[in-house]
Amino acid sequence: MHRRIAGRLTGRRTKWLVLAGWIVVLVMAAPFAGKLTDVQNNETSSWLPGDAESTRALEELAPFQDSDDIPTALVYESDTDEPLTAAQLGEISAQLPELSALDGVVGEARGPLVSSDGVVAQSVVTFNFGADGWNQMPSTADDLRDLTRIDGVSTYVAGAGGQAADASEAFAGIDGTLLFATLGVVVLILLFTYRSPVLWLLPIISSLVALTATQAIVYFLAKYAGLTVNGQSQGILTVLVIGAGTDYALLLVARYREELRRHDDRHEAMAFALHRAAPAILASAATVALGMLCLLFAEMNSTAGLGPVLAIGVVVTFVVMVTLLPALLVVVGRWVFWPRRPTFGSDEPTTHGLWARVGNAISPRPRRVWVVTSLLLAAACLGTLKLDTGGLSTEQQYTREFESVTGQRVLEDHGLADTSNQLLIVANADRVDAVVASLDGVAGIGTPSADAPPVDGVALVQAPVDGDPAGQAAMATVERVRDAVHSVDEADALVGGGSAIFYDVQEASARDNLVIIPVILLVVMLILMVLLRAVLAPLLLMGTVVLSFGAALGISTLLFHGVFTRLFSSGEGFRHADASFPLFVFVFLVALGIDYNIFLMTRVREETETRGTREGSLVALRATGGVITSAGLVLAATFAVLGSLPLVFLAELGTAVALGVVLDTMVVRSVLVTALNLDLGGRIWWPSRLDRGAHRVEAPAAEPRRETVDR
Repeated sequence: MHRRIAGRLTGRRTKWLVLAGWIVVLVMAAPFAGKLTDVQNNETSSWLPGDAESTRALEELAPFQDSDDIPTALVYESDTDEPLTAAQLGEISAQLPELSALDGVVGEARGPLVSSDGVVAQSVVTFNFGADGWNQMPSTADDLRDLTRIDGVSTYVAGAGGQAADASEAFAGIDGTLLFATLGVVVLILLFTYRSPVLWLLPIISSLVALTATQAIVYFLAKYAGLTVNGQSQGILTVLVIGAGTDYALLLVARYREELRRHDDRHEAMAFALHRAAPAILASAATVALGMLCLLFAEMNSTAGLGPVLAIGVVVTFVVMVTLLPALLVVVGRWVFWPRRPTFGSDEPTTHGLWARVGNAISPRPRRVWVVTSLLLAAACLGTLKLDTGGLSTEQQYTREFESVTGQRVLEDHGLADTSNQLLIVANADRVDAVVASLDGVAGIGTPSADAPPVDGVALVQAPVDGDPAGQAAMATVERVRDAVHSVDEADALVGGGSAIFYDVQEASARDNLVIIPVILLVVMLILMVLLRAVLAPLLLMGTVVLSFGAALGISTLLFHGVFTRLFSSGEGFRHADASFPLFVFVFLVALGIDYNIFLMTRVREETETRGTREGSLVALRATGGVITSAGLVLAATFAVLGSLPLVFLAELGTAVALGVVLDTMVVRSVLVTALNLDLGGRIWWPSRLDRGAHRVEAPAAEPRRETVDR
């Protein structure tokens, strides 16, 4: 940002105009930001690409069933482990008319189907509340619990309806829970960083304004432009905006504090601070935003929708942090730094702090330092050999036990298939008998049936799936069924249903890993080349970030297997991961982890022009070490907060990203990158002409310290 423009943003009059403008934006955006939860779509089938087989099957299934139907299993279990009595079975049967009369029920409730040992019974009822019906399942599940109470019998709401109700509970209050937890850890870190009882308020206020504005924009896009938003993307958005906003604030405030020691007038100091810090912040925001937009190449609608949501969040956060935050800082004046006010002419403490000592320790033998560090990080990558991305079953999705999971397990333990979970096969009516015959002997399914009359030459075959509909066994069953029915000539068979949807989600996620990761690497690499005007430095920086990603993934996998499985009451899910887990970790670690290298290397380049690369690297480390470490701790802590939600995927994601950010700030950026800079010297800028000579310009002597009245 040009210094003249920066000065205009924070001038004696314009600072008030900037402040007033953001107050107006906040007042207008707040009502719509609060409605973002209302436009979420947490239905798994809506996340799929249009060319997935289960998606194409949904279109063919329209004449046979409504895509908004929600089959729900009611599982009855004897409390005594003895067979259900005749009276209890009579009560279960007597409930069927009442179940059929509930609001939203389509067809008739079916049941009870009793297990061979007589201990468990199952009834099935299907609801349809329209396109937004999944959001009504929590209250419907409460009604079902009230209606199905029987003395001596435990009842569980399971199947798709039970899972929808439990997912809603898991995401309940996600905006409030994550917001307050994230703000709590950020405030603590800022208090420790600034050692000021007041200064932390300004970054927090600015981050909240950015979050509110972003949520309002995303609300309108989800409501009127078809953007897919779910509880997962909303939770990550909250964490990202507050984490990134605080990072940008730390960098700007640190540079502002430096300039306050050099300039008597705080408006002039902020103009210089913005002029020097904004390019790095802009490069960081652009890298993250473009990295997130690479998710648009995903086949998964949920992943593709996450990209624009997070990109919007980063762009809005950047705008807020280079307009509102500077205005707030110059409005309040130097006293906000109390008790450590940076007075004009005072000594810059970073010249003799911790990071100055770290740089001095690396400089004698930089090659040995970067070689040893790289080997240690490479060894940590070996932990990825234990990573299983075969997916999370229904039972493994949560860190604690939910009712639908318990009901599913009860059905499995007593030899009952969840009859609400069916594979739905559509085929040409004249070949339906051959399709049914092809399923004879296929493991993992019950007896197939084709009872529904054909419609427009298309017939429906239903086959119940044994076991957990989202488990790996069910995924294998879907493969076997598809192989069988696709072998029937001229049948044009398509396999849909709940398990088929889960299978296609896994396949699409695995494909996205292979496509998007290289695209993000290329985009980030090009940005770094433009920013640093070099080729070698960006190549080395990307190598260090990828190494950090592998180490974080390896160490976190070992933590999941060795610690988390014991830490959580329902911790077996941590032995597995969703197929999209590596992609999400990569996106956040590369897009966010490269931030710190940008902050460091832009300062190295700035100092190189007057000091040379080696001395410039030490000066940059001293100047940015504290702020980058603080920023890394903030971002790590905010992502770790994702573990407060009872979802294995988010707990794994938060842990891996937090660990990767800590590695990146404490090891990769401070040790590995600095050692490479010191070892290679001016060659790091190849092929540019920067630092081609052995020049070394001494830093100008510090101006004499003077106390002055704040201006």
